[in-house]
Amino acid sequence: MMKPLKKSISITLDADIIEKTRTLAEESDRSFSQYVNILLKKHIEAKENKQKNEDAE
Repeated sequence: MMKPLKKSISITLDADIIEKTRTLAEESDRSFSQYVNILLKKHIEAKENKQKNEDAE
């Protein structure tokens, strides 16, 4: 099984968000990039699940 392709991007974040995310990443023994990827995946899944539930009503 192939690993998903990754792309490098540049984004601008608030300094406090960077600090908090970096701390959480370190606590979970992950890189900043890995942790941001996990956060975004979870957010997208939650939004998709919410949409599915709303569509089912």
